[in-house]
Order: sequence, then structure tokens, then C-alpha cells
Amino acid sequence: MNAAGSREMTMKTVLERQHAAPTASVTDLKQDAICEFHAEEHLRQLLYLERKRRDRSGRALLLMLINISKISDDERDTTARTIARVLALTTRTIDLKGWYDDNHTIGVIFNECNATDKQEIVNKIRCGLERGVAPAFMQLISLSIHTYPSEDAKSASGVEANPVLYPEVSTKYNNRRGQFLVKRAVDIAGSLVGLVLFSPFLLVIPALIKLTSPGPVLFRQARVGLYGKKFLFYKFRTMYLNNDERIHREYVQKLISGKAAPEAETCRNDNSSPSNETHAERGAPVFKITNDARITRIGRILRKTSLDELPQFLNVLLGDMSLVGPRPPIPYEVQNYDTWHRSRVIEVKPGITGLWQVRGRSATTFDEMVRLDIKYSREWSLWLDIKILAATPWVVLKGKGAY
Repeated sequence: MNAAGSREMTMKTVLERQHAAPTASVTDLKQDAICEFHAEEHLRQLLYLERKRRDRSGRALLLMLINISKISDDERDTTARTIARVLALTTRTIDLKGWYDDNHTIGVIFNECNATDKQEIVNKIRCGLERGVAPAFMQLISLSIHTYPSEDAKSASGVEANPVLYPEVSTKYNNRRGQFLVKRAVDIAGSLVGLVLFSPFLLVIPALIKLTSPGPVLFRQARVGLYGKKFLFYKFRTMYLNNDERIHREYVQKLISGKAAPEAETCRNDNSSPSNETHAERGAPVFKITNDARITRIGRILRKTSLDELPQFLNVLLGDMSLVGPRPPIPYEVQNYDTWHRSRVIEVKPGITGLWQVRGRSATTFDEMVRLDIKYSREWSLWLDIKILAATPWVVLKGKGAY
């Protein structure tokens, strides 16, 4: 008998034994002697750890989800056990199997695979399930497979993240729903108070912008928020019209890749490539181009005092941003991110101020900024938000790192 025939006989024997065995609770599948089947909490933690490994190695990870929620409760236990045993025979020992969503969705994490293996894996698992699961139930089962990092992560369409690959984010929000509701209430109240408190500036600044340069008062731009979703971002306009964004694109690309010169950069009037100017504070690359000739006279004051940020209270009211969180990047910035950088725009809603702003602002390296944003996401609490909000006015008054 050839290897394929032997394997088919083995599967048939196992499935026959399974149907003859007493039905066990779905939650006991992790105790199955045939395969190691992880509980939901454990599998999600393993997915998180495997993602972190891929952040460093750059290799792909594949997550398959087998949804059985349409099968009746009475039949779901037996079907789940059958699927678990099929997976034990059609996957490798290093592949991790368990509940992605308890009693509804089974997950399989395929390690050391290429994204090109995706369709082959789907076909193999589907064939195994069709041999082991009754046709009536098979019609109620749906399979999906997801790649990490995304295959189009560097493309214009690859900014938005796949929430399926970040189950700990939704778990965090669900487990701390009350605290996040309080955070949202503070955002709404704080942005309304901010609009009232700064209303004189909101009347004077538009007039100054109109008097000093032609063009609209507000600057609107697509930015990246929670889960990498794009939203329309508002600021007071601080630059002259018809500027070439390639200058900023090129600088950001060099900064993120670590190829930016260890000095602050300045942009000349001729829209040529930025030249260097000594950074007196740290001698490290900064996140913004300094002495930028594209900035208007009033714009330079607005940036130095952070008054150009006032319209972002509208973004907070709309729910796209929070008072506290990482700064929302431009989509073309995210396309230059390493995989681990993307956590700063996937795991938490962006904010007007944040840990980076009160500890480093623009006088820091890009990687340091990302680490501070990730630290904020991991250690978030209402008390941390309060401390950041309390520290922000002093940072703004000092103007350190503002350009």
C-alpha cells in the first residue's frame, strides 16, 4: 500500500473511532489525546507571540479560521471534535490549533509557511474536512485564511490592518469596556471644553491666516487611525499652497529607514532636496523638517505654540481621535514602516497629545517615538491619560521639539 493510501486508511480509522466514542464537551477538546487543542485565551496569546516573532524575522504567518457557528448547538460538539481530529492528520506538529472564538470558530496558526502556500493549505484542509464531516454540516462551515504581515502592506491599499490577526485588541477593549467608555466621555467633554476655552483663538487665527497668505484656513489630510483605518484630519493651514509633498516623503523614508543624517533638516525655497543644519539639542534626526521655507510666517508661530492643532478637537468629537494617543501618521509614512512599527497605528486610537509628545516630541528618533507609542498602548490606563494631559500644557509652553 502506498503512503497516500495508508494515510487515508489512518484517517478513516481515526474518524470511525471518533464517531464510536462518547461525545465530549467542545471545551474539553484541548484535552484530546490525538492532538493538542488550545483554549481560546491560549491560542490568542500564541497568535500574539507568533506575530512578534514575525516582526523580527520578516517571515509570513498564516492563520486559518474554520467557522462552525451555523451548526446547531446539539451537533456542534461532535463536528468540532471531528474537525480537531482531521486537523491532527492534515497539519504539522508545529502548527498551532485551538479555539479562536470559543464554540464558534476554530483557528490554525501555520508556522514557517510562505504566503504563496495559502491556496494549497486551504485545498488540503478542505479535502480533509470533506472526507470527515457530513456533507450537510460541511455546507454550514466556512473557511478563511489570513496572512501576516499583509501581502500588500507596502501598497497604497495595505495601510488598513486585518483585525482578525489582532484579537488581543478587541479583547482588551471588551475586557475594559467600562474604562474605555470613561475615556470616550472624557474625550467628548474635553474637546467641547477645549473648543469653548480656545474660542477666541478659533476666531482670530483664521483671520490671520487669510491676511498673510492666500488659500483655505483649514488643512485637510488623510491620516491613519485605529486598525490602520484612514480618516480626514484637520489642522490650521501653516504652509503656502501648491507645495511638493515629495520633500516630506523622501525625508520620512530616510528617517524611518535610519538613513537620515544626524542633524535636523531644512527646506529651501527652491523646493530642492533638504540640506543639513546642526541640531543643537541632541544631534539626532528629528521627525519634522526644520527651517522649512514652505511654512508661512503665521504658520511658524502656530506650529511653535501648537495652536495649529486646535481643529483636531473636531476629530476627537467625531471619534476618529482621542485626546491622548499616538500621533496619526500619513498613509505614505505607514507604507515605509517595518512590521513592528505598525503596532502604533493598529492597537490604539490616535490622539492630540501622547507619551511621545510629553517625553520627546520632535527631538527624538523615529524608533524611540514608536517604542513610546507602543509602551502607551501596552500600559494604558485612565491614570496614565490624566498624567499625560497634565504634562502637556508645560511641554507646549516650553515649545521644545516643536517646528
